[in-house]
Amino acid sequence: MYATRYNPATDINQIKRSLEGFNSFLDTFFEKEMVPKRADFIPAINTREGDNAYYVEVDLPGVDKKDIDIDLQDNTLVISGERKATQEDKENDYYRVESIFGKFERRFTLPEDADVDKIDAKSSDGVLEITIPKKKVVVEKPKKIKIK
Repeated sequence: MYATRYNPATDINQIKRSLEGFNSFLDTFFEKEMVPKRADFIPAINTREGDNAYYVEVDLPGVDKKDIDIDLQDNTLVISGERKATQEDKENDYYRVESIFGKFERRFTLPEDADVDKIDAKSSDGVLEITIPKKKVVVEKPKKIKIK
């Protein structure tokens, strides 16, 4: 019989592998529970700032403008709506939907200089364009006061 030297790192590594396997099992279990019942649609958004306004462009192909809501809540611009399934193929042995559909919501905190009373929105060719004008800031020139 050979004498072997005890190495605690071997036992620790074995315990670590066992725990990783158990954590992996738990992750897959909870992943299955948290999968949504349908795929939600997340539109692509471009934002930019101009000299006089902020601009938000939302790609919403196939979404009718009556299915889009734009709200202002506590200085937060909320864009929400729903993209409905348009093309479905149902046969006896298969079911196919190629476009992603579902409800969506995007939120943007507006800067302090945004003029919320003059926000404008247009929808054209599947793109929602929101213009948020900047408040005009009047810079007063320094005034000299004479001492009497």
